[in-house]
Amino acid sequence: MLTKVMVVDDTETIRDLLSAILQKEGYEPVLKASAAELIASFSQPQPDVILLDLVLPDGDGLELLPQIKKQWPDTEVIVLTGHATFDAAVEATKRGAYHFQNKPFDTKTLLLSVERALEHKRLNEEASSLRKALATMSGGAAPIFQSMAMKAIVRTVEKVAPSDLSILLTGESGTGKEVIADLIHNLSPRSKGPLIKINCAALPRELIESELFGSVKGAFTGANMDREGLFKQAEGGTLLLDEISEMPIDTQSKLLRVLQEKEVRPVGGRTSYKSDCRIIASTNRQVEEAVKSGKLRDDLRYRICATSIHLPPLRERREDITPLANAFLKRYGSQAGREITGFTPEAADALRAFDWPGNIRQLQNEIQRAVLMCEGTNVDLRDLSITTLMKEKQSPDLTLMEAMERNTIIQMLKETGGNKLETAKRLGIGRQTLYNKIKIYGIEP
Repeated sequence: MLTKVMVVDDTETIRDLLSAILQKEGYEPVLKASAAELIASFSQPQPDVILLDLVLPDGDGLELLPQIKKQWPDTEVIVLTGHATFDAAVEATKRGAYHFQNKPFDTKTLLLSVERALEHKRLNEEASSLRKALATMSGGAAPIFQSMAMKAIVRTVEKVAPSDLSILLTGESGTGKEVIADLIHNLSPRSKGPLIKINCAALPRELIESELFGSVKGAFTGANMDREGLFKQAEGGTLLLDEISEMPIDTQSKLLRVLQEKEVRPVGGRTSYKSDCRIIASTNRQVEEAVKSGKLRDDLRYRICATSIHLPPLRERREDITPLANAFLKRYGSQAGREITGFTPEAADALRAFDWPGNIRQLQNEIQRAVLMCEGTNVDLRDLSITTLMKEKQSPDLTLMEAMERNTIIQMLKETGGNKLETAKRLGIGRQTLYNKIKIYGIEP
């Protein structure tokens, strides 16, 4: 399915120009000439991005923004205008615009804004889906985390969230670092303020500093107006620096100075302003290795790491797999209008036995696919794509079910510290049966 980009502009030549540009880049343009045409399309599927003219013959773009975000909350809006002012840009951002683009626009810059808006939309949707599955707020229903490791992390979050300490979240991709950042913000005194996020790996080197610190008009080619940085947008709230080890080293140096002095100077600016936002950083790299390889400044590491929280991979907390899978199944089954009540024992065993190199994100995608493939009321082994991967990795002398059983026994032995009596009890088998299987499968003590 093509990515839909809606153009709302009363000038036919601009609509035609943008349509040609978008089509050339592989997007599906949807053209609207007025506010009335835009509003009339609210009953239709939402576009991914809207390029919205600020001045329309029958409406004001600023007035339309709240309506758009109410009807299409997941759509990112880029405001286009030939009447750019700093106040208008600030107001557009407050009302839900992702970006503010001046006319006449540079094609390369505009397409980059569209790409970044789509990336922002994808990350928000991903985080939103994980947040729904990983509801862990205090005072709510029983958390979906069942593993001791994640319960300990939640307790740590509840202790450090009320403070203003900077926090570094580490862990493999897909382990839920952004979800934990959301939780920290929501449990903090800054919860009524904004939570602003930036993926340091997604922005080109020449843009990341203006994105973080802001820029003044004329600071660099294409800087046609003053730009408010994310530090300013996060005032009174929290700023998440995702994948901070991918930030250019020279930018890390400037960031360190900002964190030390609590002052931000926009690119090309002569004056600084005070900064008041909490910093949460994350990385999927090993911190020590990132420092040794020159990917992360050592002094910045200590500045952002007043508290460090490591999220273990899903394969090390298999107790979370079943409740997560059930949560995703309920969500995607509802979205698809399917009454799928659970998993067959074989499918459940396969989910628990798989190592999930992509962690929660991979599990989420697997369940979403399984809902589409399932023909009955329970997801079966044949509905799972991971069975193919498991067959490729298993010993040629073991069947798929034997390989899953072997992995389950190994994992349970790890969890019980090698206590075979407790392992047999948890698995629901006799101790002698366990001894026999350990010998048959060649499991090392």
